[in-house]
Amino acid sequence: MLNLIWAGFFGAAFAAAVWQSGWGGNPEIWTAMTASLFDSAKGAFTISLNLTGILCLWLGLLKIAEQSGLTNVLAKALRPLFAKIMPEVPAASPAMGSMIMNMAANVLGLDNAATPMGLKAMEQLQEFNPHPDRASNAQVLFMVINASAVTLIPITILMYRSELGSANPAAVFMPILLATSVSTLTGFLAVAFVQKLNIFNRVVLAYLLGFTAFIGLIAWYFDSLPETERLKASAAGGNCLLMGIIMLFIGAGLIKKLNVYETFIAGAKEGFEIAVRIIPYLVAMLTAIALLRSSGVLDLIVSGFDSLFSALGMNTDFTPALPTAIMKPLSGSGARAMMIETMTTYGADSFPAFVSAVIQGSTETTFYVLAVYFGAVKISKVGAALPCALLADLAGIIAAVSLSYYFF
Repeated sequence: MLNLIWAGFFGAAFAAAVWQSGWGGNPEIWTAMTASLFDSAKGAFTISLNLTGILCLWLGLLKIAEQSGLTNVLAKALRPLFAKIMPEVPAASPAMGSMIMNMAANVLGLDNAATPMGLKAMEQLQEFNPHPDRASNAQVLFMVINASAVTLIPITILMYRSELGSANPAAVFMPILLATSVSTLTGFLAVAFVQKLNIFNRVVLAYLLGFTAFIGLIAWYFDSLPETERLKASAAGGNCLLMGIIMLFIGAGLIKKLNVYETFIAGAKEGFEIAVRIIPYLVAMLTAIALLRSSGVLDLIVSGFDSLFSALGMNTDFTPALPTAIMKPLSGSGARAMMIETMTTYGADSFPAFVSAVIQGSTETTFYVLAVYFGAVKISKVGAALPCALLADLAGIIAAVSLSYYFF
């Protein structure tokens, strides 16, 4: 999928340039594209290099959280819910523990730990699947929740906002939390409807009401604020919560008598390795998107959406962020590159960049998650997994745009 997307970007940019220049009639377009190609490659390297320190900081802290057992605490809290919504999976099955650990890792932003746990869970769930080539109900539900899972700490987005000059990187924290909550709830309810799950069960209802009450309380608080104070409150709340989480991680490590300094260093080393590893991917996607921009293709797409929404009588200030929304279900790196490109073009604290960041944090890369998780167990018939996940994506994107207008 990523191969087709990347090649398609270059092909679309080349075709647009040929159409505009008439095979040489307008040489300026080729000059602009060549300049953007080299500038974006250099910019991608600079961004990756400057992210090294922030990646080292967060992965060091997250290593402390992982080693201190905070993930296990979250796993225990979620176990009763999973026992009710996946009745075909025995409570004592290792699959139950792997799924819960995967969700807990996602909530804490431990992506490196979440994916291996998720793949292991899919393999274990396959043992209870009577039709090996077709996704079971448990596998569908697990995939949809995973593809729309709430991430409490959107570290990557905050890092890029900080790196690209945002005065308040954490201003998007609360909108992202609310938007991704809408996405997750929509995905779960869609699967529950398809599979006829009893969501009015006492245990399930307690979790749903608790989750809804938490989100409702946050929404009520921000609704009670004057419109001019919401963005400041979001930034202040996000920064305060982030600092609280950091102290919680370190405190948990000390209680467990970890050598928090050495544990932090071990995680920070992983951060350095990741910073180096992402350079080729960032160069690949940012150069392709730069060509789309300089050839006029990206502007044409945005203009098309702008005209459509204008005809519907809608405010169109958000349309420059739509390339991120279009790319998000297809490619995580592509959507991230679109977000960075929007920030670079309009400014990190502009409204389009704000919307793009909230969209980026509101949903997961559905097709990638589906391909990796189901491909690992050779499932070709995914059932309701894809439509339910895409519905969750749509709900998350709509919520992201709406909340951006509300907060910005």
